[in-house]
Amino acid sequence: MRCPYCQEYESRVIDSRASEDGGTIRRRRECTACKRRFTTYERLEERPLLVIKKGGNREQFNREKLLNGISKACEKRPVSMEDIETVVADIERELRDSFDREVSSKVIGEKIMDRLQSLDEVAYVRFASVYRQFGDLNSFIKTIEQLKNK
Repeated sequence: MRCPYCQEYESRVIDSRASEDGGTIRRRRECTACKRRFTTYERLEERPLLVIKKGGNREQFNREKLLNGISKACEKRPVSMEDIETVVADIERELRDSFDREVSSKVIGEKIMDRLQSLDEVAYVRFASVYRQFGDLNSFIKTIEQLKNK
């Protein structure tokens, strides 16, 4: 593992801990050259999952895209990064358990919407405005009314 500070390849592991779900190992490392410490995460390499986009093209599932989209929706909201990570991990696990090789981007979007609705209503509306591509104010108001009625 390369040191993020001095780019040295040699480091030693100081501490290792498994995550709560057992899917990730967190390692504290110390660079042998500069003696600075950094953290790495080790995850099992999953079988490839392809996402079928709206236009029909396919791309490999990217956990970071999921994390970034949810993080943007939750920006400046009282939602912890831990909560966001949990949502991302849960959605990814559901997708990998339910779909063998391919999943529609629509399925992913709906799963995100379901989780955001219970996590933070403002984040839900923010995500919905991008995901559902509101064309006018009435579509936006309709979504907010549906949220209020639930």
